[in-house]
Amino acid sequence: MRHTVRSRRVLTAALIAGLAAALGACTPTVKVEAPDKPIEINLNIRIEQEVRVKVERDLEKAIADDPALFGLPSDSGAKGGRKP
Repeated sequence: MRHTVRSRRVLTAALIAGLAAALGACTPTVKVEAPDKPIEINLNIRIEQEVRVKVERDLEKAIADDPALFGLPSDSGAKGGRKP
């Protein structure tokens, strides 16, 4: 039985040494280099908020001018309507 305990210790020591060697060989390498080509930033931005506000204002004006055209009652005191 003494022989198996000793062989387990040797095997454990060998595994630990092998694991340490494997982890030591896998060290990460980071390289920082300047790019060959200039950096290009593409700024294709859609600006639609201003256009949307203008369309909403025009639509409100059109509804206020002729509510019957949109199937609304022509009451000038209606909610959200403008007074002429």
